[in-house]
Amino acid sequence: MTVEYAATGNQSFQPEEAIKLSLPVLVFASIAVFLVGIVIGVFEVIFFNDLFSREKFSIRIFSKLFVYGTALLFIIVITYPIAASLELGLPLYHARVWVKLAGFLGSVVFLSTMFQMAFSLFLCFIYYGISQHLGHGALINFFTGRYNDPIEENRIFMFLDMRHSTRAAEKLGNKRYYELLSDYYSDFSDAIVNCRGEVYQYIGDEVVITWESEQGLKNNNAIECFYQMKKSMHKRSEYYLQKYDFVPHFKAGLHCGQVTTGEIGALKKEVFFIGDVLNVTARIQSLCNEYQQELLISNTFLEASDAQDLYDVDSLGSIHLKGRKEPIELYSLSELIIS
Repeated sequence: MTVEYAATGNQSFQPEEAIKLSLPVLVFASIAVFLVGIVIGVFEVIFFNDLFSREKFSIRIFSKLFVYGTALLFIIVITYPIAASLELGLPLYHARVWVKLAGFLGSVVFLSTMFQMAFSLFLCFIYYGISQHLGHGALINFFTGRYNDPIEENRIFMFLDMRHSTRAAEKLGNKRYYELLSDYYSDFSDAIVNCRGEVYQYIGDEVVITWESEQGLKNNNAIECFYQMKKSMHKRSEYYLQKYDFVPHFKAGLHCGQVTTGEIGALKKEVFFIGDVLNVTARIQSLCNEYQQELLISNTFLEASDAQDLYDVDSLGSIHLKGRKEPIELYSLSELIIS
């Protein structure tokens, strides 16, 4: 109750409107907070995220603040009488319970509570909005200063490129093609998050996804990310046909190796990866059309993973990549068909 004491300006005085903490009240409050958190999370992901996705950052924040603030006010009006009933040991319909609610709604404690919640929501929305622009991993690394000084680390990279994108761009025009790319990348989000990937760059219709090697190999996250994205696109194929008369298909290359990672830039800081592994991965992805494959992986990646036991892997032999002296052994990879 420290905040309430501070709000009244008297540390030794407990406001009458404040609910005294007891085991039943604590249990009820814990359950209520948990359920409210779940509901808000579901609404944020399923409904509000898309509803406000095209609004300006400031409008998005204050619109959500108003909606959630109103919802939380409604929740307080419902839950406070229950907590007061538990505290007083009286039935919910007793007059003292509702007198206490009326006193609470007109008190400094209520204003303090609403301010605390509004400020907490505001900070959450600011963090969420910035993390959407920078990437959650990048924001965490910025706060921790992980890449203030360059470090050596082993990483997996996936270069993923849309097929027939030039044809789609010519057919749709700039604005409609932009909308297509926005939907396309949005539909990949769940797969990338589920498989613990980080978006390194969007380059036109190409996206570069990266994992720390241990995270990307765990549960075959790097490979599963590709197939989850493929399934997501398949589920949404009817939507793309109706809206764009075009269903995006894509190809990808996977490779791993050592990179130097650090923050770079004077006017705009961003995490930058330097190493041959990126050039090799880009070259591998560019060979998908030539070999008529949707996913190509390097021998280095294959040896580091257990893909051979779980997927259909075929060797394409040693390939000389453009701009590279040493050949690299490539493999096509596809999901096993179990009869």
